[in-house]
Amino acid sequence: MTTRSAADPVEHARVLHRVFETTLSGGTGPVAPRSLVSESWQRSLAAHVDPDRRTPPVVLAEDDLPDRRKAHPLGEVMPLLRSTLVSIADEAMHVMLVTDAEGIILWREGAAKLLVAADGVGLMPGTRWTEDAIGTNAMGTTLAVDAPVQIHSAEHLVRTYHAWTCAAAPVHDPDTGSILGAIDISGPLHTVHPAMVQLVSATAQLAEHQLRVRLAIADEQLRVRNMPHLASLRGRSGALVTPTGRIIAGEPYGTWPERVALSDTTSTVRLDDGREMVVEPLAEGYLLHTPDRAAPARRRALSLRFMGETAAPTVILNGRSIPLTLRPAELLTALALHPEGRTAEQLALLLYGEEGNPTTVRGEILRLRGLIGADVLRTRPYRLDAGVDSDFDAVRRALQSGQIAEALRICTGPLLPRSDAPEIRELRSDIEAGLRRAVLASEDADLLATFVTHPLGHDDLEAHDRLAGLLPTTDPRRPAVMTRLARLVMEG
Repeated sequence: MTTRSAADPVEHARVLHRVFETTLSGGTGPVAPRSLVSESWQRSLAAHVDPDRRTPPVVLAEDDLPDRRKAHPLGEVMPLLRSTLVSIADEAMHVMLVTDAEGIILWREGAAKLLVAADGVGLMPGTRWTEDAIGTNAMGTTLAVDAPVQIHSAEHLVRTYHAWTCAAAPVHDPDTGSILGAIDISGPLHTVHPAMVQLVSATAQLAEHQLRVRLAIADEQLRVRNMPHLASLRGRSGALVTPTGRIIAGEPYGTWPERVALSDTTSTVRLDDGREMVVEPLAEGYLLHTPDRAAPARRRALSLRFMGETAAPTVILNGRSIPLTLRPAELLTALALHPEGRTAEQLALLLYGEEGNPTTVRGEILRLRGLIGADVLRTRPYRLDAGVDSDFDAVRRALQSGQIAEALRICTGPLLPRSDAPEIRELRSDIEAGLRRAVLASEDADLLATFVTHPLGHDDLEAHDRLAGLLPTTDPRRPAVMTRLARLVMEG
């Protein structure tokens, strides 16, 4: 039996109904059900789904939905799905539904009139639509067979949905290949159209493409942040591995598999070519390297995360997180800015001004060496013997290369906001002024919209005024921007 509707969709639904009734009663209908449908019916009946069951189970309370949506990867592509499907769904009297991999509807949008009808049959967020929960349906079946499907009228196992038609397609994680969830459009049976399944399939592919782009960006950011670990091997074979086991950088180039199977308890791994590698956990992922004990000890990798209004400054040393108080964080910032080293007298001037005391600095150095090790903080002069990666330097590099959005992403707030050290104040001011100047000069509405919600731009009157002039009257962000702008004008 074909998936295409007959010229008369009502008559086509009658045929499907006769097929349904005779097949479930053990008889022979006018035509055989599609193999996709009959196999789904068999799976559903084996799971003890009752064809007379009314609605699917509610497994998520309304209060739990926001956290579930926020944590789900498909939340990142919802703007794409809305722009692609919702307007079409509105015009064609359909609802758009998006599930997670467990078949739970997380998002639903469409014509208001149809949403009322959808509520009546349980087509709403928080309900589970796997085949074992509610029988054959586009969302559950597409998750079961991992392919786009269209289920029309009495092809649904549960009679409640014989007045509905739906099409769905799975969306895959570009990192692991696993199913993230399903995209579905559903509506009254008279709205059936053979292009429905092609539409959701193409939309799912667009969503996967956008997720791949985001993954590539995240890979590059992870690579940049963790290259000090790879560089610290000093020419020995090694590779950076994501938390899911993908290799994103390796030395020597071209000698690594695409993926390795790792876990938090894995200490060594043997590659397909026979090489054995030591697995070293990092703060985000793993470092593989040869276990050659005759090779020189690799240089330490030191990551400094000192930007943000509320977060405590943190050092990550070879994958181990070390929370810091303000004084050692100031000292590490100064040392990172001067890799050639500084004397106690010079550090006292940089951090405490003309009244700085070198003896105080020596005491701070001693305490800091106890935290990160004497092999990392060297003396004569005081300097860092490690591959250093810092968020403040990453922001400066991004600005210098014109990557304003990346600089804004890395900059989670002011640099050590409680610090009054001259060196820190100057660097903090330079970063904030440079970032603000770059955003304002860009004339980019999206960048400005991000900036005015950022800690550095939340109270920036000029940025709000510039954004208000760029946003069209139909932009949904405009009302909030205008409200905030009016408040800033009144406060100013």
